[in-house]
Amino acid sequence: MPRTAPLRTDLPRTAPPRADRPRGPNSTRRGTGRLARLVAEVRPRVLAVAGVTAYRTAFGRPRAAVGPQEERVGGTAVWVLPNPSGLNAHWTLDRIAGEMRRLKESLG
Repeated sequence: MPRTAPLRTDLPRTAPPRADRPRGPNSTRRGTGRLARLVAEVRPRVLAVAGVTAYRTAFGRPRAAVGPQEERVGGTAVWVLPNPSGLNAHWTLDRIAGEMRRLKESLG
């Protein structure tokens, strides 16, 4: 049965020492197989990834942009959201909320 509540997980198993010094790309990429297996098991309607840089690195998609992706993970649609970190100077809180609203509206 598909899960209806949000499920949160991280690609790397451990947090970086500082938000402005993320783990290396190998640490992020290693988590993709585990994530795909989890998504295939839980079967959410969509996999939302916070942070376009994290998505680009983890899934080897250097040209990915915020929004829905062509790629599926574990058979599930993927939507990349802007990273809500205070270090993200490219997105205002209103724009981040707008993108999250766009995702929610896409789900009906």
